[in-house]
Amino acid sequence: MDLVYVITPAILIFVVLAAVWLDRWSVPVILVALGGGMFFGSDILQWVHFDNATLANQVANFALVFILFQGGFGIKRSDFQAVALPAGGLAVWGVLLTAGATFLVLWKLLAWPFSHACLIAAIISSTDAAATLSILHRFALPKKLSTALVLESAANDPMAVLLTTVVVNALVVGHGQGVFLLLKFAWKFAAAPVFGWLMARAALWLFNVLRPQDRGHYYVLFLGVVLLTYGVTETLRASGMLAVFIAGYVMGNDAFVHKRGVATFSSAFASIANICTFVLLGLLVFPRQWGDIWLKGLILFLVITFISRPIAVFLGTPKMGLGFKNRLFMTWAGLRGSVPIILATYPAAAGLPESQEIFNLVFFAVLLSVLVQGSTLGVCARALGLLTARTRQEPLYSLELITMAPSDMDLLVVDLPESIGTDGPRIQDLRLPPDTVITLISRGEEVISPLGATQLKGGDQITVLAHAKNSAGVRAALLGGARG
Repeated sequence: MDLVYVITPAILIFVVLAAVWLDRWSVPVILVALGGGMFFGSDILQWVHFDNATLANQVANFALVFILFQGGFGIKRSDFQAVALPAGGLAVWGVLLTAGATFLVLWKLLAWPFSHACLIAAIISSTDAAATLSILHRFALPKKLSTALVLESAANDPMAVLLTTVVVNALVVGHGQGVFLLLKFAWKFAAAPVFGWLMARAALWLFNVLRPQDRGHYYVLFLGVVLLTYGVTETLRASGMLAVFIAGYVMGNDAFVHKRGVATFSSAFASIANICTFVLLGLLVFPRQWGDIWLKGLILFLVITFISRPIAVFLGTPKMGLGFKNRLFMTWAGLRGSVPIILATYPAAAGLPESQEIFNLVFFAVLLSVLVQGSTLGVCARALGLLTARTRQEPLYSLELITMAPSDMDLLVVDLPESIGTDGPRIQDLRLPPDTVITLISRGEEVISPLGATQLKGGDQITVLAHAKNSAGVRAALLGGARG
């Protein structure tokens, strides 16, 4: 037992070190975690032997609850409204089009078994938010395009989870309950957003009324709210995954006590859950078995990338103002990742035959997607002429506003234009909205004290404390002053 406290932290530290080193080549952390699990698993170093698909499924489901909540929590209402039709459409009917096209090609053209084709098509139908975010943040793409891709990848997971669950249930109970399964699918999809919204409103009221003084209580409350939302919804036979996503979206777009602290904790918890889950899934993989499935895995990757994804994008986003080049880039940016691999454990948990082969096929196709598409997104964007400017990195210094009482004050970061070192206005000459204070100026590796006589410079990243309703005015004042 003591070895658990040696091997487990050794694997996690290895993953973090490898992720930091490989970040320069835009390698997503989920790929590093999977590789770490495989490296320490049964077929390579043989430190850990793990083949319990049921346990892996339970752990993955637990992690997915928090990953989906954080996905919804991070979507801003204004961003969603700007690209609601293409992003929302791809998150719903785009998943169905991807699954449908993949199923038809695998079953009718390639003569794969019906159950295999049906399961794999549902499992691999969604794109991955973690992989998409970790790679896209390096490139300065048009705002509408990047926002649509991020929102699609964050919002399409619940639909894929729901579709996979229905397909697995259909294969377990047989094909003679088509109408019942259709009604079950409709209930899961229609009722879950309602339950998610109701639980989120109750959680917001509880956070604002209870107001414990011990900050740790907020994090315990957060865990309870997320798990209860999933549990209650699943008990009522609706989709708990979709409900927690909606709950995250509702809470992320409303004010409540200690929101910044909860947001930080939620993001960190989701990252920990993500990494630990994929290390576990990597341990579940036996690379020696790939000798029998690598060709089918390659074919699955090609079908998804060059047939199903283009069909979903071009049929799912007609006359939405995206343009041909943007839509072409969206087809190549449909990275597969975390959720398909998690969903690939569902057939084994349900006791379906040949579930290990299905898991290996999906795993292999996802690896190819991240490696091939992820490493060439920049090349594709340049070839299509979509890069707009040099990408800004996150500030090296930051502040967080931790509220212990209801407040509409918030911190926002404004990036001044890219003409590095060019003199801008003095702070005292800016026409900022009332009750607005500049709290921090990050200038490369320097921290500048924001005094009235402080002169801003091009490339500065400015942290401002202001009323949330005045965020647009703050940006206009700072960016207008910098241009002047």
